[in-house]
Amino acid sequence: MSTSELTAPQTSKAPKAPKPRRERPRVMGAGKQLHAGPLTYVVLSVFALVSLAPLVWTAIAASRTDRRLAETPPPLWFGGNLFKNMDRAWEEAGLGKAMFNTTFVAGTITISTVLFATLAGFAFAKLRFRFSGLLLMLTIGTMMIPPQLAVVPLYLWMADLGWSNQLQTVILPTLCTAFGTFFMRQYLLQALPTELIEAARVDGASSLRVVWHVVFPAARPAMAVLGLLTFVFAWNDFLWPIIALNQENPTVQVALNSLGTGYVPDQAVIMAGALLGTLPLLIAFLLFGKQIVGGIMQGAVKG
Repeated sequence: MSTSELTAPQTSKAPKAPKPRRERPRVMGAGKQLHAGPLTYVVLSVFALVSLAPLVWTAIAASRTDRRLAETPPPLWFGGNLFKNMDRAWEEAGLGKAMFNTTFVAGTITISTVLFATLAGFAFAKLRFRFSGLLLMLTIGTMMIPPQLAVVPLYLWMADLGWSNQLQTVILPTLCTAFGTFFMRQYLLQALPTELIEAARVDGASSLRVVWHVVFPAARPAMAVLGLLTFVFAWNDFLWPIIALNQENPTVQVALNSLGTGYVPDQAVIMAGALLGTLPLLIAFLLFGKQIVGGIMQGAVKG
């Protein structure tokens, strides 16, 4: 070993200072849920009470007598005449036949509207054909026409067909709606990828098969919402059924109209009839509300 190597100072590398560690922002995991504060529960409770107040008052009035309802202050709790008033309203208004007619009318209108609106919405959203924009504008434009303007010509048309006082008079004008078509068109425009349709075409699927296996599954959440809205609207419709039908072949709303035609209408019986007419809607929502809300959330996630 040379003298220079012995006398050369031996230097050692100084250890590097550790890099400062960056703190990542805390992101809430997918499994964790946000917890609502006390103010949220207060606001939701107020809205729930305001929404339920008319229904609760209807039930209270239906359980009292007409004389008690005329007193001041009005009753604020339930009485013991609910089933008696319901039985009287059922017999006087003939609600048995009216319930059957309304269920048939509302069910037929709902099925046809959901089917035709989904097909028309798919055509406007994903198919390319001449004058599609003009036809869509005309369809939306019909929503701006008040339905009262069509009552007289529609009644004359149904009379010429010999359908007076028949259920098809109420069903035919609402087999499909402009709102349903526009609603389904807007939903399918975002929820149904065009590539999925093209892939089905490449695989040799016909138009009917594309609609059945591609369009309907993608549109199921919107179809559920449209079906619920259409059923409620058809069940509660009063203007056209009261013109086209009579007490011999009524819907629920036409039958309930007969309860208030006396010299001194019994308000308790009228409220009992209104409660009976509302119960099927409440039962339907309790049975299918969870599925409908789940379908809405599923559609929101997919969209």
